Amino acid sequence: MNMKSCVTISLVEEARGGPFVLWDSLEQSIGFAAELGYDAVEIFSPSVEALNLDTLGGLLDSAGVKLAALGTGAGWVKHQLQLADADAGKRDQAKAFVRSIIDAAGQFGAMAIIGSMQGRSGGDVDAASAKAYLAEALEDGGQHAQQYGVPLIYEPLNRYETNQCCTVEQGVDLLQSLSTDNVRLLCDLFHMNIEEADVAQALLAGGDKVGHIHFVDSNRRPVGCGHMQFGPIMDALKAIDYDGYLCAEAFPWPDPHEAARQTMRAYQYWTGTC
Repeated sequence: MNMKSCVTISLVEEARGGPFVLWDSLEQSIGFAAELGYDAVEIFSPSVEALNLDTLGGLLDSAGVKLAALGTGAGWVKHQLQLADADAGKRDQAKAFVRSIIDAAGQFGAMAIIGSMQGRSGGDVDAASAKAYLAEALEDGGQHAQQYGVPLIYEPLNRYETNQCCTVEQGVDLLQSLSTDNVRLLCDLFHMNIEEADVAQALLAGGDKVGHIHFVDSNRRPVGCGHMQFGPIMDALKAIDYDGYLCAEAFPWPDPHEAARQTMRAYQYWTGTC
């Protein structure tokens, strides 16, 4: 099995209490991830300017850990930018923020992720317009990411966080409507547990559109701390020849270090690498 391990690191104070495993010190977090044997990290940063890319590269190299992805969520959480904004100027700012994250991630052969920045319909934006604005941004970002040889990653979210795409099927339909083929889906098992009738079947239906996995249990705690049935999920990932990352985007429960340890134990068990 070629799936690789990954753990999230958040540097965004406004997101404290959210579903990110490691926090605060990039140096300590990358070092701890390496100590536990993680292949990669996924970083949630306030902005590109908040990351010293040379320093980051040095930390990754010295730890022997890769950068899997950079999240764009701070664009919404910190800067209140979203891709379905009624204001065209704000939408342009949001797309520019996404491109800046793509450029930073691309230097490491890593992907950028669009989740909460997708926005939602409501108020001055009807559902069709919101979806069209999102599609336009995915076209822009997917084409921009192509120069780095990596896809842009788009994440369907549960109904409490967006009304754009909530299921894998809706995400696939959106991707198939694009002219670029350089956008893939992030399938987050927590969101899927809420929205999908059968998580494993949804992954099978996603097929080669599945580009990244958030490896988390039903209650958004680390894998093994909820009621998710992982056997069928792992069988589905094998069936679609998924060889990307299983990335822990989970609450740091009961604390960040134990959450990271528990995820690694679960990763090793389910991939047969213990």
